[in-house]
Amino acid sequence: MWTTNPILGFDTETTGIDPAADRLVTCSVIVVDGEKVTKHYWLADPGVEIPLQAQNVHGISTEQARREGRPIREVLEEVAQLLADHMALGYPVVAFNASYDLTLIESELARHGLPTLEERLEREIGPVVDPYMLDRSVDRYRRGQRRLENLAQHYGVAQEDAFHNAEADVLATLRVLGAMLRRFPELAEESWDALMERQSRAYAEFINFIASRNRAKGKSFNEPIGWPVAKATH
Repeated sequence: MWTTNPILGFDTETTGIDPAADRLVTCSVIVVDGEKVTKHYWLADPGVEIPLQAQNVHGISTEQARREGRPIREVLEEVAQLLADHMALGYPVVAFNASYDLTLIESELARHGLPTLEERLEREIGPVVDPYMLDRSVDRYRRGQRRLENLAQHYGVAQEDAFHNAEADVLATLRVLGAMLRRFPELAEESWDALMERQSRAYAEFINFIASRNRAKGKSFNEPIGWPVAKATH
């Protein structure tokens, strides 16, 4: 069962909401290997202004990033190599709404002339576990929002979480995943191919729903799409 392997939780905070264009500000990685928990945290100087709207979400100003942050290329290299080394062993990277964070990392690596995760792995990215997509796959018709804080409440693992703090979000994501596996133990028994396909299908269904809703409202939908990395436009 894949749940017996080391699990790496991963989250980013950034300059905006477009993973193909915006920049990394903070990143948290937490590796759980049995009872051993190892935490990594980075604050980067993204090299651009951090918009006020983003500052209001994660609390990092342009001035703080420039004063305390490390050079973005150094941070990206360390983050990418840690993720790639973990996945190369066949161990899962866990991220809530993984398509955002992994697309951002791949875009940033390419932007700064560094090898992407796919290039480091010499294959497609994976294995990836995305509790957001898993929840959509096992409980397709549940009403209500499915943000991380909503799922923490739904699965009974909410604590006094400081959401939109990278480390706090990773911890909450791992708790949600644990609760989900207890409620749906069949997920832990699936092969990686089946689990990746399950999440990819859930993502495609969600994107089709959003695109159809936009068309009904006379709006276009041209965002990058793809799971676990967005590569195309709808």
